[in-house]
Amino acid sequence: MEAPTWVQLNEDMKTAMRAKDAEKLQTIRMLIAALKNLKIELRRDVTEEEITDLLATEVKKRRDAIRLYTEGNRPELAAKEESEIELIQTYLPKQLTDDEVAAMVDEAIAQSGAASKKDMGKVMGIVVPQTKGRFDGSKIKDIVMAKLP
Repeated sequence: MEAPTWVQLNEDMKTAMRAKDAEKLQTIRMLIAALKNLKIELRRDVTEEEITDLLATEVKKRRDAIRLYTEGNRPELAAKEESEIELIQTYLPKQLTDDEVAAMVDEAIAQSGAASKKDMGKVMGIVVPQTKGRFDGSKIKDIVMAKLP
């Protein structure tokens, strides 16, 4: 049985085709191709969690591209990547806010008994799996660093 996100992507692709929305169609086709490649690589159907991981990876790639385009003074390409991120995030679980993640970090610090920046790995090991696909991993590191003495 196909995962709900897979089905949704196919439905959205048909809708974009009917609406002649070339940019949305291109992004959705790229996502479907990436999922098909993953399915071939795994030699089985992909799970919803694997789809979420792949989508989070695609968002991260685009954030890196935005940074490079911005540094290279190419705002039009950065804007295109930003619109692709917005579309991809519609298929990801609800994104967490900075405050929600900060609360998770506080809880993880208490749970792990972390006392200094040397214990950052313990805290990250607890927080990262809870936020997978729902928050930018590089921001988690910054939050943890700010909270540890």
